[in-house]
Amino acid sequence: MSPFSPAPGGHHRTAPTPFSTSPAPAPSGLGPGPGPGLGPGPRQASFEELGRPLRDVTFVVVDLETTGIRTADSEITELGAVKVRGGQVLAEMATLVRPAAPIPPFISVLTGITNAMVATAPSIDAVLPAFLEFAHGSVLVAHNAPFDLGFLRAACARGRYPVPDWEHLDTVRIARQIVTKDESPDCKLASLARLFRADSEPSHRALADARATVAVLHGLFERLGTLGVTTLEDVHGFTRKVSPAQRRKRHLADGLPTGPGVYVFRDRAGRPLYIGTSRSVRARVRSYFTASEPRARMAEMVAAADRVEAIACAHALEAEVRELRLIAEHKPPYNRRSRHPERAVYLRITDEPFPRLARVRAVRDAGTYLGPFSGTAAADLAAAAIHAAIPLRQCTARLSPRRSVPACALADMGRCGAPCDGRESLQDYARHVEAARRAMTTDPSVIVAAMRTRIDSLAAQQRFEDAAVERDRLLAFLHGAQRLQRLSALAGVAQMTAAAPTPEGGWDIAVIRHGRLVAATSTPPRTDPRPWIAATQASAETVRPGPGPTPCASAAETERIHHWLSGPGVRLVSVDGEWASPATGAAREVFRLGRAR
Repeated sequence: MSPFSPAPGGHHRTAPTPFSTSPAPAPSGLGPGPGPGLGPGPRQASFEELGRPLRDVTFVVVDLETTGIRTADSEITELGAVKVRGGQVLAEMATLVRPAAPIPPFISVLTGITNAMVATAPSIDAVLPAFLEFAHGSVLVAHNAPFDLGFLRAACARGRYPVPDWEHLDTVRIARQIVTKDESPDCKLASLARLFRADSEPSHRALADARATVAVLHGLFERLGTLGVTTLEDVHGFTRKVSPAQRRKRHLADGLPTGPGVYVFRDRAGRPLYIGTSRSVRARVRSYFTASEPRARMAEMVAAADRVEAIACAHALEAEVRELRLIAEHKPPYNRRSRHPERAVYLRITDEPFPRLARVRAVRDAGTYLGPFSGTAAADLAAAAIHAAIPLRQCTARLSPRRSVPACALADMGRCGAPCDGRESLQDYARHVEAARRAMTTDPSVIVAAMRTRIDSLAAQQRFEDAAVERDRLLAFLHGAQRLQRLSALAGVAQMTAAAPTPEGGWDIAVIRHGRLVAATSTPPRTDPRPWIAATQASAETVRPGPGPTPCASAAETERIHHWLSGPGVRLVSVDGEWASPATGAAREVFRLGRAR
């Protein structure tokens, strides 16, 4: 079977035909602990890393007139756009647009656009495709860009067009950084057009305002050039405030890898301050010194940083896994997430004559567990859902069938069968335990049915707050069960090899053993991947499985791998074992609840 034939549990997709066979180099290995493997080969830097000179970028300057200011209840009445590059006008586009509702009188007074003028104009459904083609591949520019782009995105959504993720510049935002109050009282388009001596005077008509914005844009670019801002990436960074001290540390990004990897900010004593990952390490680290990073605490971290180290990785998944392992090991002060995987909480069915639910911090045996949960609050909500449906005892004393003790109030309330005083035998109580095990591992329907009945009853009594509490308990249980089943299914596979296509025509390859990433590599474009796969599998880390849903890795790592495996284009090359979740499992119930809302 071809390595790219669909493996059991995989998705069938057609693989590109290999053009040649090359010897496979040593892959990037993932050893027992985090550390650099053999880095990828030479790689051409991207435009983002080199910077795009402003003179080579095509801009489409756009302006809209609308019936109001809110996209929810207003429509476009006129669209004007000017395409420019290198200071030259390449093309223009202008059209009135017929809205579905009449234009309010005060809008007609402001813009001069009347209902009679738009009566024979095309609708936005006819105008939008032409504009999308006109703007394709360009950087959008607008004066107060969130307003114009908001209406364009809303029009795309209403027309069921894919909403473009436009790269854009806002002339208002740039002007506020470099135009002083002495030069202009404000940053309105009319004020800036006078300052930069625009040939077109803004008049609340789309094309005239777009032409005026072109003049403002070129005037702003001239000023930015005197400040050393000459690329589009520099402009993006300049639009956020940054201290001179922060900008002076840009040299810390010099020499870092241009591909995927992990970066570590360290202080003068060498202690890790912050650990992150990126598909382009150098570009991401540079952003911390050019104000592309908006988080205030990151400015504090950058001020304390003395150097930046990086680990080049084969692809994004390897970088994400290394990041998780490094954060768990070093616990940097500026990383808020993934620092303490040991604080995860599980619910466990205890091993005793009359088992009960107990909160535990670690998986130490082959017992029945639920979770992991992010904290005790979520675990307690899930336990409450189980107790509401199944009469497991809630007392913490160890019971013996040979000795009885007085029952608690829960027995009189019908919420416990009272095995403590002999009212329930070992065999009868064992049925409750088995029901709980089945609900936690394969089929949660008994808990879903009981909780839905309670929720519906409370809602019928208009006790909506109480119903919301029961809903939260049910969701906490289902999410814990879904997580357990998802992690256990992946961790149960002795070895899995998967590959994701790269935009260049190669493959990102990952070898996974018991839910742990043990080897990773990336093949060059149009190269037969089979020798690479064989070499990666042969050099992969050896792991020994243990008990629990994640015996060889943290829950966060196994979940990250699961997310990658579910990505577009990823296919299974080989699977040693079975990768499957129960058909009656928690994922089905979560899906049903989502559809019922």
